[in-house]
Amino acid sequence: RNDQVATDIRLYLRDAIDALLPLLRQFQTRLLDLAEKEAATPLPGFTHLQVAQPVTFGHHLLAYFEMMQRDAERFADCRRRTNRLPLGAAALAGTTYPIDRHFVAELLGFDGVCENSLDAVSDRDFAIEFCAASALLMMHLSRLSEELVLWMNPRFGFVSIADRFCTGSSIMPQKKNPDVPELARGKTGRVYGHLTALLTLMKGQPLAYNKDNQEDKEPLFDAIDTVSDTLRIFAEMIAGISVNPERMREALAQGFATATDLADYLTRKGLPFRDAHAAVGQAVRRAEELGVDLAQLPIAELQRFSPLLDDDVFAVLTIDGSLAARAHVGGTAPEQVLMAIARARRA
Repeated sequence: RNDQVATDIRLYLRDAIDALLPLLRQFQTRLLDLAEKEAATPLPGFTHLQVAQPVTFGHHLLAYFEMMQRDAERFADCRRRTNRLPLGAAALAGTTYPIDRHFVAELLGFDGVCENSLDAVSDRDFAIEFCAASALLMMHLSRLSEELVLWMNPRFGFVSIADRFCTGSSIMPQKKNPDVPELARGKTGRVYGHLTALLTLMKGQPLAYNKDNQEDKEPLFDAIDTVSDTLRIFAEMIAGISVNPERMREALAQGFATATDLADYLTRKGLPFRDAHAAVGQAVRRAEELGVDLAQLPIAELQRFSPLLDDDVFAVLTIDGSLAARAHVGGTAPEQVLMAIARARRA
């Protein structure tokens, strides 16, 4: 019976991964669709949750596509290691009956057999590996969820999520609460718990089978259900997101997002970057005092901070100019974003 149980779990998990991977790909496709639509839409790129440099909304979404691509590879790797047949290990030492384990493996669609009978019935590392891959996927979805929660807040106002993925308040009629992203963020902890439960379950067990392993089903089954349901609803939600480009541009202007471009401009003119950094810092301080963006400072005002500044500087101080300047593979120039989307669709 011990080898039967191990076989059943592997069969169940193999089928679950085969069902999960198309859900993950569907979500990735929806990400690509939205990224293509917003390939040139400027978005503040943040560090420390402070405006740093301009990116595009499409470029930002592609970051999550890449994370999900690695997640898909991890699930595929997990499937490969899961797809080994334990049958024939019997209780722990093998069987005295004449059997052909490779023939059974072929009939059941396994890639091969577990080579050691003790290992075949003793370990649940394949289930742990699935929960680890699930925890990483949910972590990525949780980060996206957190950003959607922030971006829906009126203080950002970058995006809007369709009403059916939100709820109102029982007392405050103006509220539109981002329930689905918040639930996904919360369910991430649930999957983390299942991973910890399985690791803790196995850590003190001597070989071979122990009754402890009756507790391995619930964490695994619930992790499968949680990840699958989250991917399914996220694919629907992403397709209905609308963006507010005007609010994104306002945030970029308020955050002096092209300050680095100005420092790079001075460096290309021959000024050491340390000195360029200091000069731009002074220019930003002056712009703050006047309540304007760097691009709104007159050239005479800018030249107070460096005589190397000339009229051509205004081309690099625009949001669109900053985006277009990063025209390399992996950069945020709109044409590069579109090329990255095309590569992703072929992957």
